[in-house]
Amino acid sequence: MTTLDWLIILGYFSGLIALAWWVIRKGKDTADDYFLAGRNLGWFIIGASIFASNIGSEHLVGLAGSGATSGVALAHYELHAWCLLVLGWIFVPFYMRSKVFTMPEFLERRFSPAARWVLSLISLVGYVITKIAVGIFAGGIVFGTLLPDLQIELGGVLLNSFWIGSVLVVVLTGLYTILGGMRAVAYTETVQMLVLVIGSALLTVYGLAALGGWSELRATLDADMFNLWKPLIPAGMEGTWLPVKEPDRIAWYFNDEYPWVGMLFCAPIIGLWYWCTDQYIVQRMLGAPDQTEARRGTIFAACLKLLPVFIFIIPGMIALALAKTGRADMLTVMVDADGSVIPGTAQGAFPLMVQAVLPMGIRGLVVAGLLAALMSSLAGVFNASSTLFTMDFYRKLHPAASQHQLVWIGRVATTVMVLIGLLWIPVIQGARGLYEYLQGVQAYLGPPIFTVFFLGVFMKRLNAQGCLAALIIGFLLGILRLAVDTPVSLQVAGFENGYPEGSFLWILNNTYFQYYSLFIFLVSAAAMIIVSYATAAPPEEQIKELTYATVTDDQRHETRKSWNHWDVLGSAAVLLLILAAYLYFNG
Repeated sequence: MTTLDWLIILGYFSGLIALAWWVIRKGKDTADDYFLAGRNLGWFIIGASIFASNIGSEHLVGLAGSGATSGVALAHYELHAWCLLVLGWIFVPFYMRSKVFTMPEFLERRFSPAARWVLSLISLVGYVITKIAVGIFAGGIVFGTLLPDLQIELGGVLLNSFWIGSVLVVVLTGLYTILGGMRAVAYTETVQMLVLVIGSALLTVYGLAALGGWSELRATLDADMFNLWKPLIPAGMEGTWLPVKEPDRIAWYFNDEYPWVGMLFCAPIIGLWYWCTDQYIVQRMLGAPDQTEARRGTIFAACLKLLPVFIFIIPGMIALALAKTGRADMLTVMVDADGSVIPGTAQGAFPLMVQAVLPMGIRGLVVAGLLAALMSSLAGVFNASSTLFTMDFYRKLHPAASQHQLVWIGRVATTVMVLIGLLWIPVIQGARGLYEYLQGVQAYLGPPIFTVFFLGVFMKRLNAQGCLAALIIGFLLGILRLAVDTPVSLQVAGFENGYPEGSFLWILNNTYFQYYSLFIFLVSAAAMIIVSYATAAPPEEQIKELTYATVTDDQRHETRKSWNHWDVLGSAAVLLLILAAYLYFNG
């Protein structure tokens, strides 16, 4: 890092602070303005904010690292951009008509207040152990790679660059998020999106130039690293429809490969839960003034969502190729003497690439993009967490609270969530990989939420009792898996080698995470349907306008007027680009 690089980073932060301050001064001391930006966000801001919130630590650190170890295998998750189209075309009309602040609030209107409380609790737990903790952890990895010798002694404790970076990212992000709320988050995320995309694209370009071009990348790496389909069909399983099962283990599990059963059925469930029902994402869309702006924001976000394959996964693959060919000395730490990738070091592929191939000035811009992604992801979850706690818990217990009190409680809630997230970092440090950790935890917590939202909208017969049964049973199954996995991830004394082979806990711990996720979904769906049909049907007045079967003709006409041929063409373009990616990356 040269003086010019640091000046560019300083300029980025100065501009970000100035923008945040301008937005904060424009804001009003009301819950509507603090949590949803006054419901006045345009489609460009919505789309950019959704993308910037999603593209955070797990992509810059985890996805690039997975690109170095597994090639394009995890592009399956990134090509789920079509899930955003489902949000725009199916759920936007329901959410916008309801004028809710949170997803649990929508669930309360469809089912019951108890459903709202349970979902809020599940969401807050999920944010702590995934988005907040992972964001903080990734900030530490970036600083640890860029400034490995940075150390500060505090109270007799020597803090290394990992912990210094983690805390700095939290403080800088929390400052403008706590003060400015959703409006500050949305506008700063738009700037961060531009810096992130431009910086990451430049890294790909310079990386390919250092390597010798795309053809050299394909020649250096194994062809299977460019095959989206190969990881779904492990060696010896070609031409079969059997789920993968290692011969020497009871559990369906294998490393660095992704069985077609899980990718075909589980990955879309998690994708639809995340993009269509998660407060973290949907809150940006709730800030739109009408259905038109909300839908177009989701279509724009879907277009942007196709970029990570090329600006995160590919740089990770380029880093591996540079390490194998010896064209960048700094990257040789990623491979052993035989040229095989070292998974732990590969987690730093993106920041290592920044140091190895970029010229001064450009390096500062890309590091600013790194920090932008980390901060935007954290800012989004801070705001979503404070909204959930304030609107779904505090306001329900204190209905007479003033607008000023609600805003103040939201700020306090953000601070508490950050402190809890810091305590969870050691668990992530023990996980096999950052991106794999995130996908695993989401796979355990997402299925019951997906179940109640999708079945609730499409099946009007389902009631509050069925919803509660699905949420509680699904959540308990997910927590059970996390409780079993955590001691092994942390390498707690007595768990260094896992559980006794063949035992129930060993089977539970080793069952492939997508298969366990499918199990949670099937049990949740069965519980919701069985309990609903075993109890009374919901009153017609309660489900009015909240299911497809109870939408009025006037509302259908209003929705039809909210889109035109440009919205259809934009959606079709996203689907065609996804198809093109699958056809190209086929080995």
